[in-house]
Amino acid sequence: MNEELHEIDERTNLTSSNKFELLLFRLGEAANTEHRELFGINVFKVREILVMPTITNMVNAPPHVMGVANIRGQIIPVIDLPAVVGCKPKNGLAILLVTEFSRSTQAFAVEEVTEIVRLEWEQVMSAEGQGGGLVTSLARLDGDAEDTRLAQVLDVEQILRDVMPMEKQAPALSAQFKVDLPHGTVVLAADDSALARSMIGEGLTAMGVPYIMTKTGKEAWERLQAISTEAEGEGKTAQDKVALVLTDLEMPEMDGFTLTRNIKSDARFKSIPVVIHSSLTGAANEGHVKSSGADAYIAKFAVGELASTLREVLSRR
Repeated sequence: MNEELHEIDERTNLTSSNKFELLLFRLGEAANTEHRELFGINVFKVREILVMPTITNMVNAPPHVMGVANIRGQIIPVIDLPAVVGCKPKNGLAILLVTEFSRSTQAFAVEEVTEIVRLEWEQVMSAEGQGGGLVTSLARLDGDAEDTRLAQVLDVEQILRDVMPMEKQAPALSAQFKVDLPHGTVVLAADDSALARSMIGEGLTAMGVPYIMTKTGKEAWERLQAISTEAEGEGKTAQDKVALVLTDLEMPEMDGFTLTRNIKSDARFKSIPVVIHSSLTGAANEGHVKSSGADAYIAKFAVGELASTLREVLSRR
């Protein structure tokens, strides 16, 4: 028991060192090949891993939804993940990954789970522009080794919206969403998911908020330093240019926890509020946010809640 508690404590403290754990699994042979590629998902999004239970087929279920499973009294939709990404399981779908993120619970059927690996975010590269629309990043599992294994980190938020779409309505500019920034300032935002950046952009536009969008924590950090240098040349400070930083947690190269700590430990930036906007929900993650020095935490994607959080945080400036 003590060993288990130590492992749990060690896992939850990874966020203080720009590290995370990736659950690796296989989905079968990729289209037109015999390769069984490795895929990954952040362990913090996985509630439990089960041998495939009984699946109840649902009438008129969306394509790629196998049905529902009764997991400990909770009825959970089951998504055929190999079908979504175009793989063909050689040995059938034997494992169910029950996940929690973006305020929802769902399960993904996979061929097999292989291992959990502990990585630094520096080992993860953005996959944008590499041809993988459902992949946010590529994890180099063996560090910088020339022949390192690669795992594709799936954009499960995008997959969930593709498979089980909600009615998409761009939020209209209204008094409900309006957020006033100090004159001449912007929100600096960071998120590695194209879907998330689109939704954040729509939300900030609905609030009447000017913003700068970046794709990683590292890019946001470098942009903030460049803004500071520009401000100094004008006899101003970074806070005169950036009203607030809005950041995701899971990002290649530098995660949101590290970005937040960098900001709060630098005299040039520590007075700039940081709001973490993440699909990683739950009390444990909120505790990590507080320890990193962030000013607020909000789960994706509720424009009204985000607007009220931004107004509250900005009122403390």
